[in-house]
Amino acid sequence: MQKLQFESAWDKTVSKKHRKIIEDAFASTEFLLDDSIQVTSLWQALNHKGNLLVTTLVHNTTQQSFSFQNTKLRYVEDNLVIAEHTFTIPAFVVEPKTSIPWTFIFPKESLVSSTTFQDGDIEIVKEEKSSD
Repeated sequence: MQKLQFESAWDKTVSKKHRKIIEDAFASTEFLLDDSIQVTSLWQALNHKGNLLVTTLVHNTTQQSFSFQNTKLRYVEDNLVIAEHTFTIPAFVVEPKTSIPWTFIFPKESLVSSTTFQDGDIEIVKEEKSSD
C-alpha cells in the first residue's frame, strides 16, 4: 500500500493550503500497475533568478529505495519540452511504496522554450540503449 511521507523540512514548513493540495493529489493518484517511479506535477513557478521550480509528488511504487542519481528530467507542456536537466540528489531517498513531495529546480540555462508555466508535467527520461 502506497503511503505519503513528508521530509522533515517539508513537514515543518509546508503551509496548510499546500499540505491540503499535496494530500488531495496523493489521494487522487492512479498508480500504474507496474513497479515504477511516477512523478505528479503539482505547481510550478519562475523564481527571481529565472530558474523554473516544479513542485511534485515523487511516487516510488517499487520494492527498492530510489534516489535521483544522474537522472534526466524534462518539464513538458502540451507535448513541448520546456526544460531539461540532469539531477543528482543524494540526500533525497524515496523508500519503497512511498510518495514524497519534492521541488525540482531547473536552472535558467536548462529552459529551452518559454511558456506560461501552467499545467506542465515532469517526465523521467529513460536512458537509450545503444545498438552496438
